[in-house]
Amino acid sequence: MPNTSFTLLEQLCQVHSPSGEERAMKDFILDWVSRESPGWKTQPVIYEGPEWQDNLVLVFGKPKLAAFAHMDTTGFTVRYQNQLIPIGGPEVADGDRLRGSDSLGEIECKLMLDPEYRMYYHFGRAIDRGTSLSFCPDFNHKGSYIYSPYLDNRAGIFNLLSIAPFLENGALAFSSWEEHGGGSVPYLVKFLYEKFQIKQMLISDITWVTDGVFHGKGVVISMRDQYIPRKSFVNKIAAIAEKFNIKYQLEVEDTGASDARDIQRSPYPVDWCFIGAPEENPHSAIEKIHTEDLREMIKFYKILFETL
Repeated sequence: MPNTSFTLLEQLCQVHSPSGEERAMKDFILDWVSRESPGWKTQPVIYEGPEWQDNLVLVFGKPKLAAFAHMDTTGFTVRYQNQLIPIGGPEVADGDRLRGSDSLGEIECKLMLDPEYRMYYHFGRAIDRGTSLSFCPDFNHKGSYIYSPYLDNRAGIFNLLSIAPFLENGALAFSSWEEHGGGSVPYLVKFLYEKFQIKQMLISDITWVTDGVFHGKGVVISMRDQYIPRKSFVNKIAAIAEKFNIKYQLEVEDTGASDARDIQRSPYPVDWCFIGAPEENPHSAIEKIHTEDLREMIKFYKILFETL
């Protein structure tokens, strides 16, 4: 079974890659694959380069199933007079620690909120306009829980990298811009469908703890959010979970989206399903996930690539 040591997850959470700056995460994944892949069951073909922008696809054998994980995070863009503009939808608190770098060097500063909830940074000098900032890394594994900024979607990436050594056939796609409107998935879907005729796609992402989804109750199979997958495919996924005794929860929501929105909007007849562990405090500096939910997610994805 996949190794579920969380050292790699902690390393992933250290990487600064808000929407539009996914290059650092892509390079991290490429370096990791280069080191680790000689011992894998199947050597992947790597698709990356200028025509792929900052995205990355690993293709194993003869794929019939693809899984997507977005590499970007929420964050902040420096404007003028110490102002900050959100990237995506970060949940902030006065005093949150932020980090980044500009032409004068490394930055670690504090976020300040005014009475109108407008955001500013507090630092000993002006920061170059256009600089991106993100929450400072603060990874803690305590008991059955992991606390860290950006478990969304470092845990989704961790899931795919954890199953990569065991894949015989399949495609792993690492996408950009999910937190800020999307945009890379359409051409990744086009490539996967037209070159490999892949008609089944999974979304390896992190969902939320709600009044119907709980910590420690297993991986979440989403029946719908803002978008609605084809019910027959979701039923097929749930039946596999039952057959292999996967601990899972069914999610039904009317808001939220993921890379699935671009899959559903594509001109290709592709089935999709969002499958991920739930977390608390989404998009904040203290996201919280149950380790057993994450382990069950990894176990389930491995089974799905073997059976779908």
